[in-house]
Amino acid sequence: MISFDNYVIDVLLRDLVGHDRKPTSFFVYLWLDAEQTRRDGPVQVSYVELAESVGVSKSSAQVAVNWLLRRKLLAVSKDSVTATPCYMVQRPWRDRARSARRRC
Repeated sequence: MISFDNYVIDVLLRDLVGHDRKPTSFFVYLWLDAEQTRRDGPVQVSYVELAESVGVSKSSAQVAVNWLLRRKLLAVSKDSVTATPCYMVQRPWRDRARSARRRC
């Protein structure tokens, strides 16, 4: 069974769906996070595969990925311009929590 940080449900859900009005971005984030956990590493997936997995259109998946990149909730790397992207889910709230603990 896959589990998510409480932050994802308690804060990120309201932030992406309510404030940003980007529910597809939340679904893409959840799917990539779960898939990254299953694979135990980055997820290499095309927009078409991502869209089919989440149940949205390809253009919606592209917009969602771009929004997540802009929000720094996702990192992407590619071997070449035409290569299939490799996504790594980011969890900036964990980094902030660690640095706050170090300061105390």
